[in-house]
Amino acid sequence: MSFPGNYNIRYYKGDTYQFVIRPKTTAGSVYPVDSNTYDAYFRISTSRDGLADDTKDANTTISNNSIICELRPNVGNDLTPGIAYYYDVSIQNKEDAQIVYTLLTGTISVSGDITPKTVVFPT
Repeated sequence: MSFPGNYNIRYYKGDTYQFVIRPKTTAGSVYPVDSNTYDAYFRISTSRDGLADDTKDANTTISNNSIICELRPNVGNDLTPGIAYYYDVSIQNKEDAQIVYTLLTGTISVSGDITPKTVVFPT
C-alpha cells in the first residue's frame, strides 16, 4: 500500500459529513480490509501530533473492503468555526497492534450553520 492520501474537508457545524475510503494495493487492486482483521479510526485534533486534550473520535465502519467515515453532529457540534483541525483515518491490525496504516489525512475547516441542532421538517 502507498499511503496516506490527502483530503481537506469543509464541514458545516451540526451536519453529517460522510466519505468512503477504498484502499488499494500499489498494483491498484483492492486491499482486503474487513472488520474481523482491522479496526478503523477517524481522529480529529487541533494538533497534528494528536496529543491535544480535545482529540475526538468520529464514526467508522468497515464494510466490503471499504472504510465508511462519518462526522456526525455528536462530534461535529464540539468543533468551533475558525479553529484549525487536523484528522487522520487509519486502520490497525487486530492480531498485531504494531501494524498500523494511515490511509487519509488532511484538515477540517468548520463553518457555522443556521440549521438548528434539532431539525423538525413539516410533514
